[in-house]
Amino acid sequence: MASVTVLIGTRKGAFLADSRDRASWQLRGPFCAAWPINHVIHDPRRSTIYAAGGNEWFGPAVWKSTDGGQTWSHSSTGLRYAEGETPVKTAWSLAVAGDRLYVGVEPAGLFASDDGGATFHEIKGLSQHPTRSQWQPGGGGLILHHILCHPRDPGRLWVGISSVGIFETSDAGVTWAPRNVGVRCDFLPEGQRFPEIGQCVHGLAFAAGMPDRIYQQNHCGMYRSEDAGRTWQSIEAGLPSTFGFPVAAHPRDPETAFLIPLNGDATGRFMPDAKAAVWRTRDAGRTWSACRNGLPQAHAYFGVLRQAFAADTLEPAGLYFGTSGGRLFASRDEGDSWSSIAEYLPTITSVEAARLS
Repeated sequence: MASVTVLIGTRKGAFLADSRDRASWQLRGPFCAAWPINHVIHDPRRSTIYAAGGNEWFGPAVWKSTDGGQTWSHSSTGLRYAEGETPVKTAWSLAVAGDRLYVGVEPAGLFASDDGGATFHEIKGLSQHPTRSQWQPGGGGLILHHILCHPRDPGRLWVGISSVGIFETSDAGVTWAPRNVGVRCDFLPEGQRFPEIGQCVHGLAFAAGMPDRIYQQNHCGMYRSEDAGRTWQSIEAGLPSTFGFPVAAHPRDPETAFLIPLNGDATGRFMPDAKAAVWRTRDAGRTWSACRNGLPQAHAYFGVLRQAFAADTLEPAGLYFGTSGGRLFASRDEGDSWSSIAEYLPTITSVEAARLS
């Protein structure tokens, strides 16, 4: 049987959940000295786990483990803006493209490491973008929380910033272009709801084998792009809410995606009707159905954050999401049924699935 490890970021350290059959699980942690950890990923090329975290007290840092989580080290060398600028508060997101490790930070910016996380340098093409003076924070701050790297072109990537929108580069960060056409800003006055920037993107995911197709969960709706983010179409019809944070794509089927709507931005930000569900599309967002079997159908007053939902690559695909109440749910049948595999963790900030061996 193929083994899988769920990588879990929480407000009090990183955790790892291991399974050989996706039926029984062993939890390890907390790691990273119980620092606030916002994102944990696995780089299979280097057999390395990276964790991004920190806060204004600890400072920002990227942790790493090269032995499957047994030991960890961290570095913040270079994770800083120039003197006189607002200091970096925390490292928020991670992605690997070729031999480069990217780190998204707060206040929003992008850093890169070309030596496996030992040192970092700022991608100034983004932080010096002509629109930078117009960037405004979302409810959680001015955060670069998503980094998508093209599967075949390491110089091409997309970033999501709340509440600024999506930007794309095709030259490894030298130049950037906004990618927000068609995405609403319902919180702006009539006639101003489709600006060039100012959209509050929450989650991004590539469709399997189709990097020109991107799924987006936004503060104001659910969207799909067929042209690598240049334009977006609403696919929220049939969903219980236009508001939510995470989105996950099937590892092989580009028509299948999953999301977890919440009841709204100003009405509690918990499960609609306090009944938990993961919503699934099998036709690229034309229709949606709720997957509820095994999930609590009463008193589900929890939320799921933007990076706390992921799929594995097994057959059938497994799905995993973590809650604001510290509970980790898993499905080994693409959402048809669910079970709780960890409870009483700190607030879960991120979930990723990896095969460490």
